[in-house]
Amino acid sequence: MSAVSKATFNNKDSHFFEALKQRIDAYFTNNQIKQSGNYRLYSKAILLFSTLLFLYVTLVFFTPNSVLLNIFLCALMGVNFAAIGFNIMHDGAHGSFSTKPWVNDMMSHSLEMMGGSSFMWKAKHNVNHHTFTNIEGMDDDIDIKPFLRVSKDQPKKWYHRFQHVYSFLLYSLTYFFWIFWLDFKKYFSGKIGELKIKKMTTKDHLLFWFSKAFYIAAFVVVPIFRIGLVETIIGYGVVLVVTGMIISIVFQLAHIVEGAIFPVGKDDSKSLKIETEWAIHQLNTTANFATKNKLVSWFVGGLNFQVEHHLFPKISHIHYPEISKLVKETCEQFNVNYMEFPTVFAAVKSHVLHLKHVGVAA
Repeated sequence: MSAVSKATFNNKDSHFFEALKQRIDAYFTNNQIKQSGNYRLYSKAILLFSTLLFLYVTLVFFTPNSVLLNIFLCALMGVNFAAIGFNIMHDGAHGSFSTKPWVNDMMSHSLEMMGGSSFMWKAKHNVNHHTFTNIEGMDDDIDIKPFLRVSKDQPKKWYHRFQHVYSFLLYSLTYFFWIFWLDFKKYFSGKIGELKIKKMTTKDHLLFWFSKAFYIAAFVVVPIFRIGLVETIIGYGVVLVVTGMIISIVFQLAHIVEGAIFPVGKDDSKSLKIETEWAIHQLNTTANFATKNKLVSWFVGGLNFQVEHHLFPKISHIHYPEISKLVKETCEQFNVNYMEFPTVFAAVKSHVLHLKHVGVAA
């Protein structure tokens, strides 16, 4: 099958989504609450930013004498980076962190602080991924070729039969390739997958290059001068591996699991017409996990409520536990499948089994 470059949904009679939106709107209206974040999200942001500053200053300017302690603190910084991405950057990029656009924009730029590009992220994630979830050629999140085959319609290589084993090694390298290769690939090609990126303004270009330079200076150059080359390579390597492993696993559990569909065009057609409405397509391609685990929900910024996030990305993740009840009720009413795994382990197991099955499938 060829990669799709155009996909349409049957939204003419979107009865399911209309009914669901009415219930969600009624929930916020009746309870007189905003759909954006509140003090719980803001206090979390302060905690995560403060923790990152503490870890950076301690490791670079007041470096402990213990090697093991330093490695632990670097690993903790990796965890902290992932948490900032999940909770602060993600809500900010979707415009759900605050009711004020400038605050959302500022929070989305926390990705620049971590070496990424919020401009590229919004194009890749907000537009491509959220609109065309699991569609080959349009959803960049499932384009891990030739290393991984996540859909039966992607090219098959002999080594894919082992992908369920080596995939986690690749996940540990995700963050490194993201900030040092993939952002630049998108920048110079002007494309994400088969789709063109909107034209960057002068401000976008300047921010892209300045933020990359600042990140490298802060997390590579300064540490080398302060603590040494070898020590920086080891410590920074730990940060990259931990961050990459966490963000990869969390995002993979949302769509690359057993039961999730991967729509493709027929024969060599570049166009795909999906017979369901967009909202049902999201439910067919998305799964939740560990939604009753409050610690997981706090850390991953509600991304374990991926169904609710894909249906209502402009609603802050702090509201997902409550609106998930309404989503489930509406799914039952319209006989729409709602995928959910009870624990993180169950979701990881399903992800591994999916990779194993697809790796050997014809």
